[in-house]
Amino acid sequence: MSTPATGRAVLVTGASRGIGRAIAVRFASAGDRVAIHHRDSPDLAAALAAELPGSGHLVVQADLADPDAVLAMVDTAAAALGGLDVLVNNAGVFTAHPVTEVSYQQWQQQWRATLEVNLTGAANVTWCAVQHLKERGGAIVNVSSRGAFRGEPDSPAYGASKAGLNAFGQSLAIALARYRIAVSTVAPGFVETDMTSEHLKPPRGDGIRAQSPFGRVAEPDEVAAAVLYLASADAQWASGAVLDLNGASYLR
Repeated sequence: MSTPATGRAVLVTGASRGIGRAIAVRFASAGDRVAIHHRDSPDLAAALAAELPGSGHLVVQADLADPDAVLAMVDTAAAALGGLDVLVNNAGVFTAHPVTEVSYQQWQQQWRATLEVNLTGAANVTWCAVQHLKERGGAIVNVSSRGAFRGEPDSPAYGASKAGLNAFGQSLAIALARYRIAVSTVAPGFVETDMTSEHLKPPRGDGIRAQSPFGRVAEPDEVAAAVLYLASADAQWASGAVLDLNGASYLR
């Protein structure tokens, strides 16, 4: 890759909290400039931007289900950062919709809402970012899920969206290699975030932690560390990879 080890222009979607926040902190701590994307948490995003080490960070907003908003958001980030070197597709939604317990109307709505953000939204962000990335090479890292392989019985649209994201990343790894853009994916299991806090309360949380032989779930920074590596020039040969980050709680 032609990009330097530090000082890169990085766009992280869903960066105001949880895994995305940890990813933004990792890149900023490495000397990169970060565009912090959020949908509807401006206060959290602004607070994070103020806390990040270094300078040149900014906050961008868009509903990833809105293609026009996505285009404007990515172009705003690229203009402020002087281009793009790294995209991290982290934003995602997770809602319960058990097939035997929701109406047909609810079923359709949940599938549309989930795929629009988790898969189509990520694809649209990627298309927009590639218009900038292809000028100088770089990296795209997608944040998938163990659920793509293990299954999500109460949230099947989520599992399907993440399986689709895995395949999407592998397709683009082939398509974008000519532009010196590496594309890889991390697939975390349960991570200690506000998104999973209810699930991790006892007694259910005890069973979730017991899924791993380490007897715990991941910390956001453990996922962020893997993302930072996969976005580095040293990891270019990992393009196309899907890296399991689940503490041996699911092996394939």
